Amino acid sequence: MSLNRLGVIGREVSLLPRHWEWLEQQPHGISATLRRLVEDARKREPGQQRARALREAAHRFLTAMAGDLPGYEEACRALYAKDERRFRRQARAWPADIRKHVLRWVSEASQLESGSAEGAEEEG
Repeated sequence: MSLNRLGVIGREVSLLPRHWEWLEQQPHGISATLRRLVEDARKREPGQQRARALREAAHRFLTAMAGDLPGYEEACRALYAKDERRFRRQARAWPADIRKHVLRWVSEASQLESGSAEGAEEEG
């Protein structure tokens, strides 16, 4: 990875030949087209990206704080299956502070994925 004076980062990208052909045909060049595609995708699904980040944060927290608690593995499966009800069942016996903390993230992720990002409710 190299960073130039303008703050642009150069990295290697692996694409299929048909992708390179399409990119080469774009009027503003390959880099500009890739930047536009990335920005369009970021604008199109900001809630989904935030939800994914929340689930990843929840998983890191769970690994550190609940990795040896009963139901941890099944809770992780439920987390990535986006099954909040099953996650809550698995976390029921955990210490309240751990459960409440991670449930905020799980609830917010679920709300973002369902399209209603009105504040996440805290449940204990």
